[in-house]
Amino acid sequence: MIFVDTSAFLAILNNGDRFHAPAGAAWRTWITQDERLVTSNYIVLEAMALVQHRLGVDAVTTLHDDMMPLLHVEWIDVDLHNLAMNVLLTHRQRQLSLVDCTSFTLMRQLGIYYVFTFDRHFAEQGFTCLPKLNSGKDQ
Repeated sequence: MIFVDTSAFLAILNNGDRFHAPAGAAWRTWITQDERLVTSNYIVLEAMALVQHRLGVDAVTTLHDDMMPLLHVEWIDVDLHNLAMNVLLTHRQRQLSLVDCTSFTLMRQLGIYYVFTFDRHFAEQGFTCLPKLNSGKDQ
């Protein structure tokens, strides 16, 4: 299983994103191989908002119609939300979001170790970020 983060959606959909090529290649590979791709309803909400703001409604349509049907969406319930809120308050990092903390908490609960992301916070939390990039400055 691979968890899909907002940064992956943005990279795939934005031709100008510095990670567009590796993100697109990874996505196509995993879709072809029927890899189980998982995300959360919080990621869907965040991705839809950012894609609409940065790329427009056509990109939202692509995300909704073409990409979302290929994913399994886990719903964040009140208990997981509260656990994630505790993680956020414990870490006390300005750049760490509640959405990130819900992702970390959900991934740990589901036993997911791999994440399709370009957000360094996942590596800091001990997850394996994919795709692996050669530059060393991938996140």
